[in-house]
Amino acid sequence: MVALLGSADELLRLVEAGVDADVHVRGNEIAVTGQPADNAFAVRVFDELIALIGTGQQLRPDSVRRVIAMLKAGGSERPADVLSLDIISRRGRTIRPKTLNQKRYVDAIDQHTVVFGIGPAGTGKTYLAMAKAVQALTTKQVNRIILTRPAVEAGERLGYLPGTLSEKIDPYLRPLYDALHDMVDPESIPRLMQAGTIEVAPLGYMRGRTLNDAFVILDEAQNTTAEQMKMFLTRLGFGSKVVVTGDVTQVDLPGGAQSGLKIVREILDGIEDVHFANLTSSDVVRHRLVGDIVDAYERWDATRQPTATRPAAGAPARTARPRRQGS
Repeated sequence: MVALLGSADELLRLVEAGVDADVHVRGNEIAVTGQPADNAFAVRVFDELIALIGTGQQLRPDSVRRVIAMLKAGGSERPADVLSLDIISRRGRTIRPKTLNQKRYVDAIDQHTVVFGIGPAGTGKTYLAMAKAVQALTTKQVNRIILTRPAVEAGERLGYLPGTLSEKIDPYLRPLYDALHDMVDPESIPRLMQAGTIEVAPLGYMRGRTLNDAFVILDEAQNTTAEQMKMFLTRLGFGSKVVVTGDVTQVDLPGGAQSGLKIVREILDGIEDVHFANLTSSDVVRHRLVGDIVDAYERWDATRQPTATRPAAGAPARTARPRRQGS
């Protein structure tokens, strides 16, 4: 009961806030009072939480919120099955999907050769793909992991910084290194990279290669052009798997260039063994505020309407010049 209700009934209060029935706890018994449908929903919530405890997990507030959200969303998959799917474990820490869409994304990686994970920041697109890559390497499904992303500046100018080419490129690849250190023994990473078992490189380094027996991840794919996306996808070799991740709302390409990630769905529509997994703000696994921020920006973007100024009669038409942004 302590594991189920939480310290000082913290988890119980979350359940009470998420269901429409009254919850009463007496000793080792839990009673719910309300309309039949509300009572049935509350019972399902407790059943799933008890099933999660049965898998050896420690219930946390986030777990309770996600169980309630998944049950409210409906679907045939049990929240306990979603939240107890282990991908990899290291030093007592296990990486699992935390939402139904994340589980579907992970399942799609198992079932398809090329998978696109598209969604806002914090939805676990890259992190879960990295976990599946490490799992594939440790189970000898592939011989190497290749991690790449386009070296596109996000509003900053790093080219004038001192250092070698490698040192200038490193900031673009740092998020991939950070995720890798969470899943592989940091002491073994230099050895694996020196042997070519793990490779982290800018997208431009992929041109002219054929990638066999590899798990390849293209991160920040919204910053690829259509030509770069085609170049990357045609690197696919035998025995390989490709995961492409990105957020089409955060394109940093200069000069208004069209994002290759925005048009690739239309281009590859209907091709067998290619899957598009969509993640939303409800799949954000960072601070809860991140999901609210993503939703707020989507609402703001939806309300913006382009305006045009009509010249007065007899006046020459003027074309607005784009304002230069400061460096």
